[in-house]
Amino acid sequence: MPVFLFDKIIFGPVKSRRLGVSLGINLLPLESKYCNFDCIYCECGRTFKSDFDKKGFHSREEVRESLDKKLDEMKAANYPPNMITFAGNGEPTMHKDFAEIINDTIELRNIYFPDAGIAVLSNATLIHQQKVYDALLKVDENILKLDSAFDKTIKLLNNPPSNFTVEKLVENLKKFNGNLVIQTMFLRGMFQNQTVDNTTDEEVDEWINLLKEIKPRKVMVYTIQRDTPSPDLEKVSVEDLEKIADKARKHGFEVVVSG
Repeated sequence: MPVFLFDKIIFGPVKSRRLGVSLGINLLPLESKYCNFDCIYCECGRTFKSDFDKKGFHSREEVRESLDKKLDEMKAANYPPNMITFAGNGEPTMHKDFAEIINDTIELRNIYFPDAGIAVLSNATLIHQQKVYDALLKVDENILKLDSAFDKTIKLLNNPPSNFTVEKLVENLKKFNGNLVIQTMFLRGMFQNQTVDNTTDEEVDEWINLLKEIKPRKVMVYTIQRDTPSPDLEKVSVEDLEKIADKARKHGFEVVVSG
């Protein structure tokens, strides 16, 4: 299936389903995905470790210069972004200078568009690192992935590092004391002759139980938007996403649905 890669350090601004007018920052290589997950639904395609040495991350200096130039252009055009979003071709927190780049971004945001927010979309695997944790506390939208309450489902959907467990993840998520947004991809279908479905009552009920432990200030639920590398996955209807959201809302969570 076709996949989607960002071909610039700074991309957009784009109209985001969840974040409004969003100016994107891609810290990852332009030619291939760079991530410690290998999600079967990822629009950037599958993860191939052999690609990691082809080209490194963009330098801190490159990112700052590119962002400065783009924000200056947007200021001149009187076109403010709602959000400056770290996303791109993989996991942004894997960049060795991630924390310093967050500081640079805050500084430039304050110069050009002080009302704009800063968001990070992360799979949360590196939040145990103090520098990453501290940096994420500084952003406005600290958006962290939790696709299931079950290790077996996470293994199927996300192909995480071998030492990954949901229990460890939740313990680290709780350290944010609610200063985070949980983002969950819901989908159905087949993958390598296995049924894929994290929308069942069992999955959703246990997911909500983890939300009660983590206490996020907001929850984002969404489904497949673009082509995926696994052709037998199915988009979940907005109606079904709303049913899942309503279950979480009954426990007091603010839930945003993107179909």
